[in-house]
Amino acid sequence: MSNSHKVIVVTGASQGIGAETVKAFRKLGHKVVATSRSIEPSDDADVATVAGDIADPATARRVIETAVSRFGRVDTLVNNAGIFVAKPFTQYTAEDYATVTNINLAGFFNITQLAVAQMEKQSSGHVVNITTTLVDHAIDGVPSVLASLTKGGLAAATRSLAIEYAKRGIRANAVSPGIIKSPMHPPESHAALGALHPIGRMGEMSDIVDAILFLDSAPFVTGEILHVDGGQIAGH
Repeated sequence: MSNSHKVIVVTGASQGIGAETVKAFRKLGHKVVATSRSIEPSDDADVATVAGDIADPATARRVIETAVSRFGRVDTLVNNAGIFVAKPFTQYTAEDYATVTNINLAGFFNITQLAVAQMEKQSSGHVVNITTTLVDHAIDGVPSVLASLTKGGLAAATRSLAIEYAKRGIRANAVSPGIIKSPMHPPESHAALGALHPIGRMGEMSDIVDAILFLDSAPFVTGEILHVDGGQIAGH
């Protein structure tokens, strides 16, 4: 299949890294199915949007069914949807735990299982998960146990998927970002957040998108956790 006819599914696609990922794949000529709670219909005939909660199995079914019925296949799934709640460990509530695990874990599980089942029929496909470098390199003053619990699970699952499906033509990789300039971080916080990176600044959304595009175009790469974190993984 030529690059211009791939079908890409992107979760958490209404803003930030997800929205930029949709734009980048469309620039390359790919067809995209974009989903999030608040996503609006698209004027682009090659972008299908599905509004819904990614933690709901029904949303996952609608997304994959839309990809297959409208575009015929699923070539790449980008699991971008995620939530980060920064609280001291003992202050997390049952509601915090449910919200984070529902989106970060159940959201991943529901749609990835359906996408991989479709990829098996095609004997090809690629799953890209978005994790966080906090999984590997915790930062004093940035409480992140729920992020590590859930996104760390995604990193481990990425490797497991890569090995389980390697001989079936399906790859699995992850991008592990540092702190990125996105709508979730107000401009007044950028200086302090940038200082947490050895390189001395925050990352741009384009840095993460470029990493996703690289992994998607690298057929000999699978099971990789690609850190795009301004040097955080190397130390301080």
